[in-house]
Amino acid sequence: MAVQGCLRGVLIDLSGTIHIENSAICGAADALKRLRKTCLKIRFVTNTTKESKRILWERLTNLGFSIEQDEIFTSLTAAHEVVCRKNLRPQLLLEDEALEDFPDTNTKNPNAVVVGLAPSKFNFNTLNDAFRLVLSGAPLIAIHKGRYYKRQDGLALGPGPFVAGLEYATDRKAEVVGKPEASFFLEGLKPFDCKPSEAIMIGDDVRDDIDGSQRAGLVGMLVKTGKYREGDELKISPSPNYVFENFPAAVDFIINHLT
Repeated sequence: MAVQGCLRGVLIDLSGTIHIENSAICGAADALKRLRKTCLKIRFVTNTTKESKRILWERLTNLGFSIEQDEIFTSLTAAHEVVCRKNLRPQLLLEDEALEDFPDTNTKNPNAVVVGLAPSKFNFNTLNDAFRLVLSGAPLIAIHKGRYYKRQDGLALGPGPFVAGLEYATDRKAEVVGKPEASFFLEGLKPFDCKPSEAIMIGDDVRDDIDGSQRAGLVGMLVKTGKYREGDELKISPSPNYVFENFPAAVDFIINHLT
């Protein structure tokens, strides 16, 4: 699939695409600078839920990326909006570093369960409390259902397996807020004021980043860094619109062929 009409915007995943924890993907910061010299609008969309948007932004700027905090749209922000809109009192399965993205949220006597990436909270007692709440009728909200992600020491479980466990035990389906939901990509595009077919999504997750964005009408660019595993491009249908070795290669293609 080619860009339909004039390319106007680029959505960029963060973890695994331009950085892995405290290390930048080789050449990614310079590639971003090159992309900014074009007329394209840029926004960063991420399922990162282990830390707040502010902490994530500070991490990225310390790695040499020229990014404004309001250019980052996270699934934490989207989940907070859901909680506020539905006037919920959630049990928040989140790390302490992420809680600042749920300001003024009432968590007393919870009537909902919100699950993000929270390794320190994924223990029997906490998950059992969540199980009992959902079993009694409380909605189960998954900030996302990522299967795994890339850390510097290797791949690690995402929140998806724990959400799936709660779904299995309660026979209830979670409401998913972040990628790969079409609504998340469309919300990310709002500042661009463009059609989905006039935008590109660059990411390392063939399901959440690429399949999700392509189903929402964007052009998908898969990069072979981060959580990418050999043969990932064969796991979705239709296959990724484009596949590149890394983010700098994707940027070079955009500059040379799509602008």
